[in-house]
Amino acid sequence: MSKSKSDAHRKTSKKPYNERTDLEKLQSQWTKLSGLHTRDEPSAAIVRCATAAEIAANYAVRTEWSQKTQFDAATVDQFLRWANGLPLKVERLFVPVYFATPKTSPTAKALIKSAATINAVRNAVVHQGSFSNTKEAEAIIAEAKAFINMIVGLSIDGFDIDDKTRSAEAPASREAAAE
Repeated sequence: MSKSKSDAHRKTSKKPYNERTDLEKLQSQWTKLSGLHTRDEPSAAIVRCATAAEIAANYAVRTEWSQKTQFDAATVDQFLRWANGLPLKVERLFVPVYFATPKTSPTAKALIKSAATINAVRNAVVHQGSFSNTKEAEAIIAEAKAFINMIVGLSIDGFDIDDKTRSAEAPASREAAAE
């Protein structure tokens, strides 16, 4: 399939999507979300921001499990498929491994609450056919941004999804912090 003239402005990615790291996928989703929101497609933007949040959770789970367990990457991927959906990934896979006292941690509670909020709005769009307006989309995008920055920020100091340069360098900063 050839590119149309209207697609000439788009850069082609150097890597196919399935070969990208979680952080690269996260940035791609966030960039796509911004375009949808700009074009006044709030329902699609909500689905995209929920996808970005789930990819951020995947990153956090993979990062923590690789450091704190003996499970190989394939086994962790199986757990991620088992814990289908953002709330389960946060509640069942990330929080118990990352936090020493999850029931008393304000950050753990905030992550769980945020994941549930994002998921509820996403499910209303996807499973119930709800249409959203710009104001609703902006609220859930802000929630997703806070969630993403919080959960990835636990591994990468100062992470900000809107700062493309920092997120592109994130894997290197994680390795440097580990040394």
